[in-house]
Amino acid sequence: MGIASIQSAALNYPVERVDMAIAFRSAARLNLHEAVANHFSLAVNDSGSQFLMNPNQRHFSTLSASDLLLLDANDPQVMDRPDAPDPTAWGLHAMVHSLVPHARCIMHAHPIFSTVLASLADSRLPAIDQNTATFFERVVIDEEFGGLAFEAEGRRIAAQLDDPEKRVMVMGNHGVLVIGATVAETFNRLYYFERAAETYIRALQTGLPLRVIPDDIAARTAAEIADYPGQAELHLAGMRAVLDSQGDDYAR
Repeated sequence: MGIASIQSAALNYPVERVDMAIAFRSAARLNLHEAVANHFSLAVNDSGSQFLMNPNQRHFSTLSASDLLLLDANDPQVMDRPDAPDPTAWGLHAMVHSLVPHARCIMHAHPIFSTVLASLADSRLPAIDQNTATFFERVVIDEEFGGLAFEAEGRRIAAQLDDPEKRVMVMGNHGVLVIGATVAETFNRLYYFERAAETYIRALQTGLPLRVIPDDIAARTAAEIADYPGQAELHLAGMRAVLDSQGDDYAR
């Protein structure tokens, strides 16, 4: 499929574009991003080869629905386009979308507490409250940081995301990567993982012993939260309401 045909196909996904714009602007408001260095993407065809992604070096707070690039992982000329994406974003997201069927939406960012966790020799997140228990045995820890995420690094990362129950990757020495079926699900997961990481890091800073939840209760809590109905959708709808109340032009 040529670029013109793909761009026409994007007209079938107005809700997806708007949801992505809400996620970008909300990530900026909640300080989940880092300058112009992070990237979110969303697959828009069945195979996942075609996806929306933020343009190169644009601040999340400025992104609107019409700004998103529509890219094809099978197009060898993507990086020759005048609006070519960031090469590391392309290397990471194209590989994950191509190789991980359950990664319909991908959010890679460097929020401060998740990145602190990624910088520790032991990047495990113990279950010490409800938010941290949400991720009990549901996180991949990548301990083989290989530099910027060009294609080879993207392929290496994608190979570790084969378990559909593990939809968060702590990217050692780097940041966090979150995947999901929808924008709402993935954004909600990114938000709560950063909050969980903050709770853990701040608890460590007290120097006092941690009150760790027993494994069986942590596992049950994680399963219950995974099945909790509607929270992710209501969270994104709430962020949309915040933007709407302030006359934000994200849907442009």
